[in-house]
Formats: sequence, C-alpha cells, structure tokens
Amino acid sequence: MADPVETGAEAGGAGMPQLDFSTFPNQIFWLVVTLIVIYFILSRVALPRIGAVLAERQGTITNDIAAAEELKQRAQEAEAAYDKALVDARAQAGKIVADAKAEIQADLDVQMAKADAEIAAQTAESEKAIAEINAGADAAVKAVAKDTAKEIVAALGGKADAKTITAAITARMKG
Repeated sequence: MADPVETGAEAGGAGMPQLDFSTFPNQIFWLVVTLIVIYFILSRVALPRIGAVLAERQGTITNDIAAAEELKQRAQEAEAAYDKALVDARAQAGKIVADAKAEIQADLDVQMAKADAEIAAQTAESEKAIAEINAGADAAVKAVAKDTAKEIVAALGGKADAKTITAAITARMKG
C-alpha cells in the first residue's frame, strides 16, 4: 500500500517551478531583464516626470517666499508711512490747537480791555453820581440842620439870626 501523505514533488509531478534548481538560471535571466526594463521605464519616463513636478513645486515655493518677502517689505514701508503721517497729523493738530488758543487769548484780551474800559466808565459815572448825591445830601442836611437849629433855638426862647446858625452848622460839618 502507498503512503497516504504524498510529498509535493510526487503529487504534482515536479513541484513548484520557482524552487526547482534546474530552472534557476532561466529565472535569474528573466529577473535581470525585468529589472533592467523597469529601470529604463522609471529612469526615462516616471523619474523625469516626478523630477519636473518636484522642480515646479520648488519653484512655486521659492516664488511664494519671494512674494511674501516683498509684501512684508511693502507692509513695513506702509507702516512707516502711516507712523510718519500720524506724527505729522499730531504735530498739525498741536499747531492748530496752539493757534486756536492764541486766537482765543487775543479775543479774550480784547474783550477784557473792552470790559475794563466799560467798568472804568461806569465807575466814573457812579462816582460822579455819588458825588452829586453827597453834595445834594450835604445841602439837604444843612437845610434840615438850619431849620432844626432855628426851631430848637426858638423853642428854648432865644432868637438866632440865619448867619449865625449857618456859620455854626458849616463849622460843625467840616469837622
């Protein structure tokens, strides 16, 4: 009776051809031919395309970096121009404020001088009116004093002439 388990070479005849030592030189030849064909296909077709894509990407990256540097430079220049404009605007605003203050001060000085002149005129008028009132009051006081003195002298039973009473009142009012 035969062995129930057959070996691979007995079951299929020769076994796996890749492992058959008699076909190794033929397999090695076709392996070398295939590798050479793959090498030529890759080196002549695929690798130049990949290289072109990589070079294009590198060029794009380089151009983008250069553009970014240029934009950065422009932004710095714009910022410097903005800062200069801001400083100029502040200086101009300060000048405008100083001019406005000077103009307001000049107007204020003119108005103050006008007000001082008006106050001086009103003061002079008031002093004149007060002097007139004082003069009128002095005259009224003298008249009342004369009448009162005459009445007092008459009530006491004496007789005084107008000249004596006037001289006495004038002397008393002087101090």
